[in-house]
Order: sequence, then C-alpha cells, then structure tokens
Amino acid sequence: MKVARYEYEGEISFGILDQAESGDGIEIVELSSDPMMAEYDTTGRRIPFADVRLLAPVIPRSKIVCVGKNYADHVAEMAELTGPAPTPDAPLLFLKPNTSIIGPGDPILLPSVSNRVEHEGELAIIIGAVAKNVTEDEALSVVFGFTCANDVTARDIQIADGQWMRGKSFDTFCPIGPIVETDPDLADALITTRVNGELRQEGRTSELIFGLARIVSYASQAFTLLPGDVILTGTPAGVGPIVAGDTVEVHIDGIGTLRNPVRAA
Repeated sequence: MKVARYEYEGEISFGILDQAESGDGIEIVELSSDPMMAEYDTTGRRIPFADVRLLAPVIPRSKIVCVGKNYADHVAEMAELTGPAPTPDAPLLFLKPNTSIIGPGDPILLPSVSNRVEHEGELAIIIGAVAKNVTEDEALSVVFGFTCANDVTARDIQIADGQWMRGKSFDTFCPIGPIVETDPDLADALITTRVNGELRQEGRTSELIFGLARIVSYASQAFTLLPGDVILTGTPAGVGPIVAGDTVEVHIDGIGTLRNPVRAA
C-alpha cells in the first residue's frame, strides 16, 4: 500500500494511492486522519494524483535515527577521506533533528559555512508503534513502512568536527518521500542516486551490513522509538558533491523516486 501526505486546496491530508475508478491514471483516496494514529478510515473523497502536492510523508515527532557505514563499499570510500577504520561490528548510530526534514520537490539549501555538501541516497524506515527493547523477530512488526531518503551531509564540517551531528543536521538536510510503501519487497531492492540525471550511487538492500530488523531492534535498545520516527539505514558507495542548480534523485525499486533541487541558502 502506498500512503501519501499531501496538500490539496490549502489543506494537508493523508491518502492511499489507487487506480482511478475510470481506469485512467492514479487517484488518492483521502483518509480521515493520520493512519499511524488511527485506522485507514476514508472520507469517501477521491482526488486525481496530478492535482495534489506531495509533502514529506511524515514529520517525526521525536527523532531521525541514522546508521553510518552500513555498506562495505561506502566504508572503503570513507576510509580514503578520514583514514582507515574497521567495518563496524554493530550498527553505528547517530541522530538528525526533525527540523532537517523536507519533502519531494522542496529545495536542499546549501549553508554558507560549508564548501562541500554531498548526497547520500538511502532507504528509510518509518516507525509505526511505540517500541522499546524489541527483538529482531518482533522488529518489523513495529514498522509502518518505508520511503526514500537523502542523508545530505556537509562533508567538510563532518571531517573538521570529528563527529557527525552538525555536518548532517542543517535545515533541509533530510529529504524524504515521495510516499510511504507499507509492504515493499526489500530482499534485494535496487537503490540509486542520480544528480542531473547522472548515476552517482547504486546499491541493493541485500548488501546492507546490518539488516532492517537488526537496525530497529538495536536502536530500540538505546531509546524508545515512537510512531513517526524515521530510521535511515545507510548509503552505498558513490557519495559526492552537490551544488546550487543541481537536481538530486533517489530511487528505490517498489517505492518510487525522491527528487529535490539544490539551492544556495
């Protein structure tokens, strides 16, 4: 099921993407409220998909949890920048603030204090239930769905600071979308990142060092996960700079394409 958060005629709503009753095109079946907080009750209204403006599919009430160095090829490329480091023996967690969230089509704003901002296309997990100390067997039962994400990073600041918080936390540095897919096939889904149409990153979910259930379980041991929390699962190799005027596209098979322009702040 594909769930969207969108603006239509000045109102923000949630809806489910569905084939148009006429059989021609896609419509959004409007939901009466946030499906993470209620059932999938509909208002009965159907809206042509082309008439809505998609928004970030969720605004975390609490936090964005991120996993660093979760693809072996990305571990290798980062070693060239920061020096040799072992592959993590457990998920390497850090946080981004919820103020970094933007939606599809919203501009990534380049801060004046950074000279090198980079893209990092990733699969994102959307938490759908309160979760603390869940086992790996239980972990996916607390997930609402999955979406595309871009863990935008001021690489020069990350390296200069010696830790990751500031370089990854500027406003607009966490685009997510375009929708949430509640049940995608992620056994071996392809993840790509393109800049101005040029392929920059390519990886598969089967290549994650730590799988989705492990990540959710591990994070829940450190802090309570709340409905709407977002977990970014790590990026493949190929991260690189973006500049004003670029357009970044993160695509995940079965979910869709997250597209954002890049602008100077």
